Amino acid sequence: MSTIELTEPGGRYLSFSERDEITILKAQNIGVRQIARRLGRDPATISRELRRNAATRGGKLEYRASVAQWKAELMARRPKTAKLVINPRLRDYVQDRLSGEVRRPDGTIVAGPSVPVWKGRAKPHRADRRWATAWSPEQIANRLKIDFPEDESMRISHEAIYQSLFIEGRGALKRELVACLRTGRSLRVPRARSRNKPQGHVTEDVVISERPAEAADRAVPGHWEGDLIIGTHRSAIGTVIERKSRATMLVHLPRLKGYGQTPRVKNGPALAGYGATAMNAALAASMTTLPEQLRRTLTWDRGKELSGHAQFTLETGTKVFFADPHSPWQRPTNENTNGLLRQYFPKGTDLSRWSADDLEAVALAVNNRPRRILDWKTPAEVFTEQLKLLELGGVATTD
Repeated sequence: MSTIELTEPGGRYLSFSERDEITILKAQNIGVRQIARRLGRDPATISRELRRNAATRGGKLEYRASVAQWKAELMARRPKTAKLVINPRLRDYVQDRLSGEVRRPDGTIVAGPSVPVWKGRAKPHRADRRWATAWSPEQIANRLKIDFPEDESMRISHEAIYQSLFIEGRGALKRELVACLRTGRSLRVPRARSRNKPQGHVTEDVVISERPAEAADRAVPGHWEGDLIIGTHRSAIGTVIERKSRATMLVHLPRLKGYGQTPRVKNGPALAGYGATAMNAALAASMTTLPEQLRRTLTWDRGKELSGHAQFTLETGTKVFFADPHSPWQRPTNENTNGLLRQYFPKGTDLSRWSADDLEAVALAVNNRPRRILDWKTPAEVFTEQLKLLELGGVATTD
């Protein structure tokens, strides 16, 4: 055992004298919070110290100051070998969830767009990006606890993954994998979001203040938020997200017959695929695939593409409500998901080239990414649970 350093480490870390005091107070069966008050430390600091640095040789946790000091000094030594370097199994798991292939439900790989070779710069603006599984480091770190509940070696913090990507020489992940992160940037810098610019008008009976209270608290499934993500050449994809499970549906909006064959005419027919008539038909086709109990309401922004919402409500039974102007936070789930989807469909790219099968594959990838808000379950898992509960309720009612 190396010699214990008795010099005071500074206010941030516990000193040997403090650890000696903890040993005495612990032997007197004094609680964590009272020890923290006597030492002027946070209770979490004391609790963490007792858990991390206790002696374990006797088969049970027993706190001794000398052992605790030795353990603390041992863990503080630098530099350390990164965990992703010494654990190939963990490295393969992280890399697969970060940069794995996007697949259709039958398992076939969707290649996605052709992208230029990564040159160490920030993501190319208004250009295609590589399609990947694209779990965030936080999702990967927390999903490990679910997939490997008994294997303590399969643990890593999200910060360790970020450091492996952004800090040169920190480990096993290649720098070009930063392109698989949602932001795609090569440096860790904040970036402001652009403001949403809604348009159109609605009547007083369909404003968001008239929406049922059950939709706001997310207690009941079947309440959705929707919007469009827009690409070049008047291309668009519809996005519809369930508020409780965060399940995503992508609505394919193909060009209508005659698009591009004649010059555009002011106030002429909307042939780009997301005019009011085309939008109603495509959105109704997607929503009616769901059970009636799971299509209660739909909250949209003020775009004119859903100006035929009354007809949509008659066809689907889904009541439409519109957010207030310049208020994207009233559709938070949809805004967040659209940000995730921009990894697959960047601004400045033509979205009309993707087929319905391609959109289904991307939706499958997004719905199988674990979410912190869902206790690291995936939207697909939570949505499946909701469907099972509906089926059980239906059987009980029949009986």
